[in-house]
Amino acid sequence: MNQNYSNTRATLAIAKASFRSILRSPSAVVFSLAFPLIFILVFANIGGGGVAVDVGVAKGADTLSPVYKALKKVTVINLIKDQTADEMAKNLSKGSIDAIIDIKTNTGDLTIYPPLSSLPQKAAYMVNVQYTTSSSKGPILKSVITNVLNEINETYRKMSMATTPPQAAELKEATVSGRAYKYIDFILPGQLGFSLLSSGVFGTAFVFISLRLTLVIKRFFATPVKRYSIVLGEAIARIVFSLLGALFIIMVGHYAFGFTLIHGIVTVLNMLVLCAIGLIIFMGFGFTVSGIAKNESTVPPLSNIITLPQFLLSGTFFSVTAFPKWLQYVSNALPLTHLNNAMRKVAFEGAGLGDVTHQLFILLLWGIGVYAVAVKTFKWE
Repeated sequence: MNQNYSNTRATLAIAKASFRSILRSPSAVVFSLAFPLIFILVFANIGGGGVAVDVGVAKGADTLSPVYKALKKVTVINLIKDQTADEMAKNLSKGSIDAIIDIKTNTGDLTIYPPLSSLPQKAAYMVNVQYTTSSSKGPILKSVITNVLNEINETYRKMSMATTPPQAAELKEATVSGRAYKYIDFILPGQLGFSLLSSGVFGTAFVFISLRLTLVIKRFFATPVKRYSIVLGEAIARIVFSLLGALFIIMVGHYAFGFTLIHGIVTVLNMLVLCAIGLIIFMGFGFTVSGIAKNESTVPPLSNIITLPQFLLSGTFFSVTAFPKWLQYVSNALPLTHLNNAMRKVAFEGAGLGDVTHQLFILLLWGIGVYAVAVKTFKWE
């Protein structure tokens, strides 16, 4: 009889049974499909409230000027200085940044105590701003810059003794064309990440602690089934369910809200690959929780310690750039941040998996770390 036994068939049987169990679980459907769709519906209609305006600072810009110092104090403006000129130009056309600003000081310009003169003179500072049609936040930035320059010019006018004092700062604007970056292009990948993290942590933890406490795993040991088949079967079922849910969310987002899939089916496939990678890593957290938890009532608080910081800080609902600098360091260390960023690059920018190797590398490091902990903490009985 043992010769006819197939561990592969046993694994698939466990996967099939687990998949049916997931479909019958209201919580699995709610966290994987209902919540993400509700959030997409809400945020897609109210727009990107709370999202900062990302402004690239051109190389060589005068960062000691009063214009730059005034912009730096505006909380809604996120000044980016760590990109090259080519990176800024590409990101501007893609809508990854909302504008590029270049502040120049005119040679031989007026000092803070200008000479007595009624002759026309150049403005002390020239502010060149490039907007993009890919972003809808240009008017916000324009309003902020206009107010800043008005205040600087008014202060200068009061200090000047010239009959017709020139402006302290002058604004020049230009607009480059690009694809429109809609808020759905930001929020949908975040909600996919939300769904995957919930399923990977809560789903895995509840399933395995339940199987252990009800002695189902112990009964499995009385059969020829291998231990890895139990884990693999449950993993296959959860991955299949989550990928079907992700595909459904992507299609709803694309056809109902205009979510950008720059390369069509290729983009969808790349996003599903990223979803599978993310889920596998998040399941490691679930295995860890199931090993630490004493009973089912301790699973939610332990799982929330892992999931809540990532829901709030990983760019799921709001851009990481809207946070204080010190908090951005925390955000950029979380695995969900890198999964969300990778999916946004693939969906809107048309990046392939080879273009998101940095994000994949960080996820790999998290995967190695979390499964090392899971192996130490996971209990079969």
